[in-house]
Amino acid sequence: MFTSGSNRFLALTTALVLGGVFSSTPVHAELTNCERVVVTGNPAYPPLTWAPEDGDVALTGVTIEMLSNALQGSGVEVELLDLGSRAKALEAVEAGQVDIMAGLFLSRELLSSLDFVYPPVVDVPSVFFVRRGAAFPYTGWQDLRGKRGAAQQGSRFGLSFDTYATDNLDLQREASGERALRKLLAGELDYVVLERYQGLALAEQMGVDAQLDTLEGSFINAPLYLAISHNSVCNTPALRSALALGMLEQQQRNEGSRLLDKYRGIWAAPFRPVSEPAADIPLAE
Repeated sequence: MFTSGSNRFLALTTALVLGGVFSSTPVHAELTNCERVVVTGNPAYPPLTWAPEDGDVALTGVTIEMLSNALQGSGVEVELLDLGSRAKALEAVEAGQVDIMAGLFLSRELLSSLDFVYPPVVDVPSVFFVRRGAAFPYTGWQDLRGKRGAAQQGSRFGLSFDTYATDNLDLQREASGERALRKLLAGELDYVVLERYQGLALAEQMGVDAQLDTLEGSFINAPLYLAISHNSVCNTPALRSALALGMLEQQQRNEGSRLLDKYRGIWAAPFRPVSEPAADIPLAE
């Protein structure tokens, strides 16, 4: 049986192998041949990645800061590029026009065009949102049968749930998570399945977070990764090693959880009501 120290060594060994460290080339040696990496991501995926409307950067969020932290000291400059949508961002990365996609779920199809960096940025839980006061008993997916549900168009929640939903559930697809939540609050749906962080960010933006609950025990976890294009000239063992080691160090510090709290606050701040300053009360004479 491994001790906690052995587990850390095993995790480090796994990251080094996947990152390609076990070569005769020093970790940062090849990085000098690639002084800049172009990074993109989903511009509408707060708090993990989004394009701030009035910011000085093209993209911000948990994935962006963790990637930048991972490359600190490598001599590689990170250039951020907002391509307007997740689909356009992924297309550009697969074509090699952009080097790295910050924030992507692993799939069999994408492995043919991208290298995924281990360990992941964070594990992203999806949950079932319900109207506050309208929760129903839930012990598993079978309890969703006969209920009216919705999810955002194009979203995926793992092969097992997606297959079960197709075969057994009344799960309609909506153009956006916001539209799905509005239909839920209007009583047209019994539940909405969304990624937890995305759903909470949307609820805060809409000002309806106090009107929603999640079904207890309804988590579906999926790891979110950095992904490097096979067609990127910067995709070298040294770059993969630097990213893997940087992500491992942050994972050991639980940096993902800290940054989730940080960026949830940044995203939600503009939507929170501003408290009126207390009026001065004249002192009694």
